[in-house]
Amino acid sequence: MSKAGPSFTCTACGASHRKWQGRCEACGAWNSIVEEAPLSAGPKALGGKGKSLALSDLSGVEAPPPRVGSGMEELDRVLGGGLVPASAVLVGGDPGIGKSTLLLQAAASFARKGLNCLYISGEEASAQVRMRAQRLGLADAPVRLGAETNLRDILTTLDAERPGLAIIDSIQTMWLDTVDSAPGSVSQVRAAAHELVTFAKRRGVAVILVGHVTKDGQIAGPRVVEHMVDTVLYFEGERGHQFRILRAVKNRFGPADEIGVFEMTGGGLSQVTNPSTLFLSERGQPNPGSAVFAGIEGTRPVLTEIQALVAPSPLGTPRRTVVGLDSGRLSTILAVLEARCGIPFAGLDVFLNVAGGMRVTEPAADLAVAAALLSAREDVAIPPETVLFGEISLSGALRPVGQTENRLKEAAKLGFSQAIAPSRSKAGMVEGMSVREMPDLTAFTGEMFGAG
Repeated sequence: MSKAGPSFTCTACGASHRKWQGRCEACGAWNSIVEEAPLSAGPKALGGKGKSLALSDLSGVEAPPPRVGSGMEELDRVLGGGLVPASAVLVGGDPGIGKSTLLLQAAASFARKGLNCLYISGEEASAQVRMRAQRLGLADAPVRLGAETNLRDILTTLDAERPGLAIIDSIQTMWLDTVDSAPGSVSQVRAAAHELVTFAKRRGVAVILVGHVTKDGQIAGPRVVEHMVDTVLYFEGERGHQFRILRAVKNRFGPADEIGVFEMTGGGLSQVTNPSTLFLSERGQPNPGSAVFAGIEGTRPVLTEIQALVAPSPLGTPRRTVVGLDSGRLSTILAVLEARCGIPFAGLDVFLNVAGGMRVTEPAADLAVAAALLSAREDVAIPPETVLFGEISLSGALRPVGQTENRLKEAAKLGFSQAIAPSRSKAGMVEGMSVREMPDLTAFTGEMFGAG
């Protein structure tokens, strides 16, 4: 049997190569390919037969997993109702966004609820973590600290202490002495994550891993780490805003795409129980280019303000600048407005922004985006008591979206009295709200702006 040769893996995308080369053919990154040691034993080297598995029927009834609440409602909401024992959670976010602050506050909250918590830092000394705890007013929390990067020592400590929750900050700094590569490499991150997740399942310890992100906003390292863990959370926010959003992109124990909203203050992160009031708090008198979108984030309705600015362009190719929305979606909406409604944007710079640092990915925002663009172009303000939602198809038709009643209830609670929505939206009667249904974008532009 021939001995397996070395393999080469890209640290940026995880692609495998037969030999080293300066540039990865899969993602185009330079100097990102490193050598990985081959497996010491393949499946045939195990010898003997394994044991039979215990199989069960789909009709079997099992109790839902127990959960431990932290007392932080926004965090518990994103986790699906609380922390599940023996679960593995991966938290990613930009540098300096507040990941360590969030997890230190979470550890203190869990510890005060009676959960045995360990906080292991591979990036800071214990004294630095204590300074942060004092600044946050958490110095009296029964959380035990450790500063170590050797994974063998960390697992030995966890096995002896048997905590209910272990926080590892961060997975990219962990070093496993059985892997012949530097900390942060693909093989080290994958092996360290595998050992920690296996330990969590075997010993019943909940583990939270902190992950660095790349310049594209994805968690650095191989994507297989995201498959290993039970829950993947992203901590998002703009440095110029005090708002922070904790978003679940994967959750085996609860709904995905759920969000928790926090506000960064001098004393740490404070919870925002009603995000709509926060995102609309700085909204003044109605101005052209402003539209309020009634959206759904996870299971909760959230109202956000979409702002647009349209100005003559001195350039041959007008600028299209987008913050908080998909730039491709903006191009599609501009094309539909020109092709189906006869409203050109050629020779005009277009700037689009979601106020408050929020990021909107829902297609239901199409109608609000179109309304903001037309309002800015025609210099006509949208009535201040109006919210909008609806998806725009390439034919110019307005497609209904889900959870219409929840959107309307949230808008009525904040003082809005009118909603513009697609036809056939199945909107129930909501006290204090009147719904104007529009069949297509042409009818909307004609009725609201006299265009088209």
